[in-house]
Amino acid sequence: MACLQLTGFMISCFGWIGIIVATATNEWVLTCKYGVSTCKKMDELGARGLWADCVISTALYHCKSLNQILTLPAYIQTSRALMITASILGLPAILLVMMSLPCINLGSEPQSIKHKRSVLGGVLVLLVAFGGIISTVWFPIGVHRDSGLMTFGYSLYTGWVGSALCLFGGSMVSCCSGDSPQYDEDRYYYAKQGEDTTASTNHAKSAQV
Repeated sequence: MACLQLTGFMISCFGWIGIIVATATNEWVLTCKYGVSTCKKMDELGARGLWADCVISTALYHCKSLNQILTLPAYIQTSRALMITASILGLPAILLVMMSLPCINLGSEPQSIKHKRSVLGGVLVLLVAFGGIISTVWFPIGVHRDSGLMTFGYSLYTGWVGSALCLFGGSMVSCCSGDSPQYDEDRYYYAKQGEDTTASTNHAKSAQV
C-alpha cells in the first residue's frame, strides 16, 4: 500500500505540472488552411490558446492578448476558469497527499487523521483531473466551430497528459489508502466483545453442569 500511495503521489505531481504548463502556454490549437510548413512561409499559421491569438512564421512569433473578457466566447472563458481552478486546487491537493505518506509523521497524530487526509487529497487531485479534461476537450471543439480546419498544439497535448496523470494518480491515492484505522479498531472491539460473551456463556453452562 505504501509503495502504491507513493507512486500515486509522484504521478499526481507530474500531472499537476502538466496542467500548469498547459494553462500558461498558448499553443492549444494551430489553425491553417494549408500544410503547416506552407502556412509558416505565408505567415498564415495561427496558434490559439487561453490568453492570446498568435501568428507563427519562419522568422516571427507575434501574439495578440485576449483582454476583452466580456466579448470572448463561452468556451474560452469556461476553459480559463477551469484551468486556473485546477492549477490552484492542485497545491493543497499535493500537500495533503504528501503529508499523508507513511514516511512523513506529524507529531503523534492518529492514523485515522492521516487516512482522512489521504482520501481528501486524492479526491482533490481527481477534481483537478476533471477540470483539465473538460477544458482540453471543450476548447478544441469550440475553435473548430469558429475556425474550421485546425491541428492540436503541444499545449493541448500537455493538458491531456497532465489530466490523465492526475486522474490515474488521484485514483491510486484514494483507493490505496486502505481501511480507516478507526474502522479496524471498532471491528476488533466488537469481535473481542463477542469472544468474551461466548466465553462467559460457556463458563455458565459448565458451572450448571
